[in-house]
Amino acid sequence: MRMAAVTCILRPLFSDQYMSTAVTALCICRRTLFGFPEKPFNSRRKQYYERRILGYSKEMLFDVVARVEDYNQFLPACIRSEITFRGPDFVKAELEIGFPPMIVESYTSHVTLKKPTLVKANCFDGRLFRHLATEWKFSDGLSNNSKSCTLEFKLDFEFRSELYSRLVNSVFDELVRQTVNAFLRRVEHLHGRPSHASLIADK
Repeated sequence: MRMAAVTCILRPLFSDQYMSTAVTALCICRRTLFGFPEKPFNSRRKQYYERRILGYSKEMLFDVVARVEDYNQFLPACIRSEITFRGPDFVKAELEIGFPPMIVESYTSHVTLKKPTLVKANCFDGRLFRHLATEWKFSDGLSNNSKSCTLEFKLDFEFRSELYSRLVNSVFDELVRQTVNAFLRRVEHLHGRPSHASLIADK
């Protein structure tokens, strides 16, 4: 990938200082996702998993993740998020993610809701992804803290083409790393500081 193309993708998403760091890192090594061995640069499929004990209740986290219509307000690269159908335990939404000026991708997301323990989403009709699945599970946290829960987050996606994979591979690595933190910043914005610092939970 030419450096001009990398710069073109990164500039709309990150500050100049961060962009410089990210480009330097790209030149030095290929990044890996937490908990998974490094795959070849042209690998189209990626997976991610993390488990944390957080200082917010299950209900607080569930409500933020379940409000798909708010994603464009805080989620990196999310340009548009609109609900097209809402039921008691199911949401259908149209989302758009952007890597201007090269790629803007729209897709339909089917979201299954089981309050307050599960939000599971699968994407359809997208040109960028062969599949995109996310799963958020919320369970009990610290026994002596009602404003605490255990979060399990899983992400599994595969690009449709090798070209898309090469164009946005390094940017997606960074966006995946930022996803959970973006939601936690949103929870903090709505509910204040957590009752305790985030803890890495045993699998």
